[in-house]
Amino acid sequence: MAASNVEKTADLLHSAAIRLLRYVRKEDAASGITGAQLSVLSVLVFAGPQTLGALAQAEQVRPPTMSQLVGELERRGLAQRRPLDRRSIQVSVTERGRRLLEAGRRRRLARLTASLSHLPAGKLALLQEAAELMLKAAS
Repeated sequence: MAASNVEKTADLLHSAAIRLLRYVRKEDAASGITGAQLSVLSVLVFAGPQTLGALAQAEQVRPPTMSQLVGELERRGLAQRRPLDRRSIQVSVTERGRRLLEAGRRRRLARLTASLSHLPAGKLALLQEAAELMLKAAS
């Protein structure tokens, strides 16, 4: 494939990924917390307990910002901190936080499923193959 075709495909995938995320994110308002807080919960659910520093790095924010996000999650009973040593704090998700994130994921998937349900089987299979290729490319 010529470089220009690769660039065009990359551009289309980038645009599609952003639009798709914005489309399903409309369901996030029902969670009652911010997108940034949902993102932190997602890291904790799928990657396990993290230090504040690792969370800040994963979310590409400064440590004081992460401390505020975690503080709000703690106040809501969605996350908890525990000291690892005198300088490190580990953050984990609570069962309530896990349930909230999983409910949001179900809402997002339901929205996307409703959109995809109108596609013919061949187009749906093509999208599945493309999604698998995208996941492999992003690994």
